[in-house]
Amino acid sequence: MSDGEERGGGGKCAFDKSMALFERAARVIPGGIYGHLSPIIRTPGATPYYAASAQGARFRDVDGNEFIDWLCAYGPMVVGYNNPRVEEAAEKQRKLGDCASVPGGIMVELAEFLVELIPFADWALFAKNGSDMTTWALQVARAHTGRRKIIMVEGTYHGAHAWCTPGHAGLVPGDRENILTFKWNDIVTFKKLVDEHEGQIAGAIMTPYHFPNWSDSVLPQTGFWTEVQAVCNRKGIVLILDDVRTCYRLHLQGSQELFRFRPDLSVHCKALANGYPLSACLGRKEFKNAASKVFATGSYWFSSVPMAASMATIKELKENDGVETMYRIGKLLWEGLEGLAKERGLTFALSGNPTMPYARFTNDNDLFRNQAFCAEMNRRGIFVHPHHNWFVSTAHTEKDVEITLEAADASFRAVKEKFGD
Repeated sequence: MSDGEERGGGGKCAFDKSMALFERAARVIPGGIYGHLSPIIRTPGATPYYAASAQGARFRDVDGNEFIDWLCAYGPMVVGYNNPRVEEAAEKQRKLGDCASVPGGIMVELAEFLVELIPFADWALFAKNGSDMTTWALQVARAHTGRRKIIMVEGTYHGAHAWCTPGHAGLVPGDRENILTFKWNDIVTFKKLVDEHEGQIAGAIMTPYHFPNWSDSVLPQTGFWTEVQAVCNRKGIVLILDDVRTCYRLHLQGSQELFRFRPDLSVHCKALANGYPLSACLGRKEFKNAASKVFATGSYWFSSVPMAASMATIKELKENDGVETMYRIGKLLWEGLEGLAKERGLTFALSGNPTMPYARFTNDNDLFRNQAFCAEMNRRGIFVHPHHNWFVSTAHTEKDVEITLEAADASFRAVKEKFGD
């Protein structure tokens, strides 16, 4: 096996075509590459900018470099790029029809399938991305309660819409005047907000655990979710679970099953259809009437192909114990990275859940070490991110972990040579 094959991407990767394509893009696309895919928030100049193809747990960029992908398209890829079962289901539906003047029957089948799968759910509604559904869920909470205010955790990403975007341009004060925030796990402040705004809070939206960009992931403290749910039930506040990143990775039936609570509404996306554009909101029957009154639509929201892909994806995960597979592979990667760093005398730690870990040097407040490490990994054919949690898929193998750790050892050495311990 050649050095390029061994490392999954070509030894020391070059990105000449990526740079040239980005220069062209900058002339006709604002920012060249925008949003969370922007290379500016990764490792500019030391990372692939454009993909050419993808298969299994790997993708190939326009320069011909191949990467073991621990970002999984930022979560959507869960059973492997071009998974045969998913692609067969999608192609079968594509031949029958995708976007038509009326919905396809597959929409009913998928809704029934999800309602049967998710224990608390009585209904499902579909859209295209997480932002669509988190924003719509807030409207349902307001329609149900007749209230305006929403509680969310400080620093949580719930989408790109004005009430929650991490951006700043184009916003006006009114966009967030009804949004209240508290720090993750701070149940005292949560209760204080509820008391201070008695009878005004429509909903509380949270992720199952805290995974902000740029900092460690934090699991819920013992009793946190029990108390949050008790307060919401007592005060008539709609509890909304943002399960966009986590559903089908933490638990096949929804992340609430792992942390033992029951939301009123839950938003799914990312791994829902293995890369096909689809999101969903699932809810309890008490909120079905309000949901039916909140206008929701889009020309492509009823497309049948992503729905067929979704059913195939979840069946694949269910029949092959996908969550356990991802947890096992993620744990191997987690323990291997921390072990190598310790051998090198470096303070490197992972946090969160093994299926979507966040990794950083704990003595790296400016994240320069993280950026250097990820740049070295990228150059060695391992695609990781310095400021965002990573993702594991069922397509990742023990061999992928082995190759990744070989690249990590060399990358740790490079970081130590540059920064010391």
